[in-house]
Amino acid sequence: MTPSVQRVLIGGVIYAVERNWAPPPAGIATGRISTLAVDSHANLHVLRRGAEPPVLVYDAKGRFVRSFGDGLIFDAHGITIDAQDRVFVVDRDAHQVVCFSPSGEMLFTLGERHVPRWEAPFNHPTDVAVAPDGSIFVSDGYANARIHVFAPDLTLRLSFGRVGRGPGELMTSHALIVDRQGRIVVADREGDRLQLFSPSGAWLGERVGLSRPMDIFERADGALIVPDMVPSVSAFAPDGTLLGRGRPSLNGAHGIAGDASGTIYLAEIDPNSITRLTPC
Repeated sequence: MTPSVQRVLIGGVIYAVERNWAPPPAGIATGRISTLAVDSHANLHVLRRGAEPPVLVYDAKGRFVRSFGDGLIFDAHGITIDAQDRVFVVDRDAHQVVCFSPSGEMLFTLGERHVPRWEAPFNHPTDVAVAPDGSIFVSDGYANARIHVFAPDLTLRLSFGRVGRGPGELMTSHALIVDRQGRIVVADREGDRLQLFSPSGAWLGERVGLSRPMDIFERADGALIVPDMVPSVSAFAPDGTLLGRGRPSLNGAHGIAGDASGTIYLAEIDPNSITRLTPC
């Protein structure tokens, strides 16, 4: 008898759950999946720790396309893809952000490699997001608990945040996005909340009811989709209303990404695999 397909309801959308989607092709070490990002062609970029190459690329049907980054990433943690399809990888314990071309050629870096800095870029950074105007936002999360903002010409424009639990303070700025309203949304993992800021660092509010939120994805309807360690995936409306939550991950997804079709991908660390959520 064929087992039934698991379905999960997240923020008004029912998804079919497919586990162990797109495993590494033969001859490539498994590694530990950290997080994911999707480019303008719906190709999924999978960032892995402890294995070479650190980035594997699959098309929307799960077919392996290419890999890159061999020998260039020390401790893969965060990944994002901008409007030009440039791929930004956060090298956490090397204290650096590395930018690649769509084909995997290294273009530039931010931060001095293997040189941690207190309150300055970087001290175990976690994630990166790129605004439509080309501004680069980096969550400097495990030690500094700050957000650094770089101009499109890569000069440091400003930094904000500090360690704490008050408004605008961060315990672990673990992930971030720039949403459609231009707000900087930060997953404050050990603070058990999302925090929202203006591009200049002004505190705009928070979203609570989370337990160690790991990452953020903005759905086409503007809902913020957030995996945490309950484990659950919660959906918040743009005004902060909780739209609901479900349990597609087994032990809490470390990363999340999605494409224009509405498909969502989860990076599961334990067990180590990709979970695909397809709208029903």
